[in-house]
Amino acid sequence: EKASGLKGTPFHQNVHKNADAKAAIGRAAAGLCMPGESVIIDGGSTTVQMCEHLAPLKLQVLTNSLHIVTALLPQPETRVSVPGGNIFREQDIILSPFPDDGMSGYRATKIFTGAASIGAYGLMQTDILIAQAELRLLARADQLVVLADSSKFAAPAGHVVCALDEIDILVTDEGLSDATAQLIERSGVELVVAAATKKKSAA
Repeated sequence: EKASGLKGTPFHQNVHKNADAKAAIGRAAAGLCMPGESVIIDGGSTTVQMCEHLAPLKLQVLTNSLHIVTALLPQPETRVSVPGGNIFREQDIILSPFPDDGMSGYRATKIFTGAASIGAYGLMQTDILIAQAELRLLARADQLVVLADSSKFAAPAGHVVCALDEIDILVTDEGLSDATAQLIERSGVELVVAAATKKKSAA
């Protein structure tokens, strides 16, 4: 493994996993945004699915993801800010090893983030650098919205970013088990289940 690499699945591989569920989650998450809001969209293969639905809202977006920057560039009325730091090519994200990444004055009503895994321990990422970067972003937002397809609830644990009860809204797909849904709701998390556009087979 390269010294500069991040643990976890590279973006170009991850973006094709559970694609229909991620598209539905992205659409539902975009529906939580209000016109003119300042939001943070963390890098990830699910959060990038929000972008195509945001153009009419004229948002101010802070993101550490080059994929999200690319998706938002064609939207002339979406203002985009990025932090300072190093580019990690595997995930195409900007991470700073320093506390001051030039964004300390930014304030958002919501942060939208993905997860490597999520469960009773909370929101987890596989890489400590990503977890630390997320913690800095979380401190700049009033509400935490997590986008996670149902496969993320069976994923192995990693570095805990925050406890389950610190999540305000969780957007997931219809594959979520009843037991997991109850665990989430008992923690005081608002659960949004995104219906896929594809019809399920009768089987």
